[in-house]
Amino acid sequence: MSHDLDASARRPRWSPRRLVTGPWTSDATGITVVTLLLVLLGLLMSFSASFVDAAEAGNPFGVFVRQLVWASLGLVGFVVVASLDPRVWRRLAWPLIAVAVIGLVLVLIDGIGIERYGSTRWLGVGPLVVQPSELAKLAMLLWLADVLERKRPMDGSLHATDHLLLPALPVLALLSLLVLLQPDLGTTILLGLIVAAVLWIEGLPLRFVAGLAAVGTAVVAVLAVVAPYRLARIVGWLDPEADPLGGGFQLLQSRYALGSGGIFGVGLGSSRGKWNFVPNPETDFIFAIIGEELGLVGAVGVLTLFASLLYLGLRIAYGAPHGFGRTVAFAITTWLVGQALVNVGAVTGLLPITGVTLPLVSVGGSSLLSTLVALGILVAIARRTAGSPVGGGRG
Repeated sequence: MSHDLDASARRPRWSPRRLVTGPWTSDATGITVVTLLLVLLGLLMSFSASFVDAAEAGNPFGVFVRQLVWASLGLVGFVVVASLDPRVWRRLAWPLIAVAVIGLVLVLIDGIGIERYGSTRWLGVGPLVVQPSELAKLAMLLWLADVLERKRPMDGSLHATDHLLLPALPVLALLSLLVLLQPDLGTTILLGLIVAAVLWIEGLPLRFVAGLAAVGTAVVAVLAVVAPYRLARIVGWLDPEADPLGGGFQLLQSRYALGSGGIFGVGLGSSRGKWNFVPNPETDFIFAIIGEELGLVGAVGVLTLFASLLYLGLRIAYGAPHGFGRTVAFAITTWLVGQALVNVGAVTGLLPITGVTLPLVSVGGSSLLSTLVALGILVAIARRTAGSPVGGGRG
């Protein structure tokens, strides 16, 4: 396998032709189909799950229409991004991380950040409301992959451990601190997961990955104990029946909804849990409404779609030439599937509740847009791999 030894491997020179990625592939088609199915399911369930709360707010279609607008914008972005050479994102990595940091700082300024549900995570102008932490996940991934590509040894050997940890940990610490101040522990965990995925695929020894995971788990445990509302969630997760109207309420209502769905569900739109029983039915707990209305069949169908995303994403990652493209594909796959598992784990009671949404399905414009852009990049990597000579360069 050959290696690019010229400067273009590290600082690509662009021409209009090189902005276009390669031919369509079966993996690219598979990711696109899975993406469309999850978006369509999300739109359907966002209308059903949000109908009661939206009607009480005066417009039963309000949440659905906003989500439809975001989905339309996101799908346009998906198509555009899937057609571009993924190395374009190396040029955008530094501006994106800068915008993410600025956004996370602005959120914390009184009078600028928008508070909802006890957290200040949003910026808004008129009807447009965005969540900078969603951009931070994608920006961190692209920035770290670019930095490590620039630092890659020219002889093709693995990175030294300090070369992996030095750029990653300080920036992760900065972003995590800003996100925790909102506060948003769930996104902080996902940022750690993304960084771990990048470092592992770039060659960080497993013992270091395990050590960082242990340290991260300890930090999360301390943060959970020192904050009373987080401690209540942990206690409610461990023994929800002990406080069914307090710390255990969310988990118990989620389980009731899932259990009442049976094999085939109570019928689309017929959920009883969304009538002010299941909290946040259109966001954090939309999987509970899916299980209630569509039953075990619907819940397994959602898990099958994410399993397909995992399979196809790993195929794309390991089929790509070693370098930026492989790292980004692996990290995007790990991020989205990992986030889905954390959400489903919380809804079913396998994990504590962290406020993490279900990618592409839960209501949330910033999350939907950033996820569709990330999947567009994944498709572009698959297409570029097919259009590149075997072993031809890093990307």
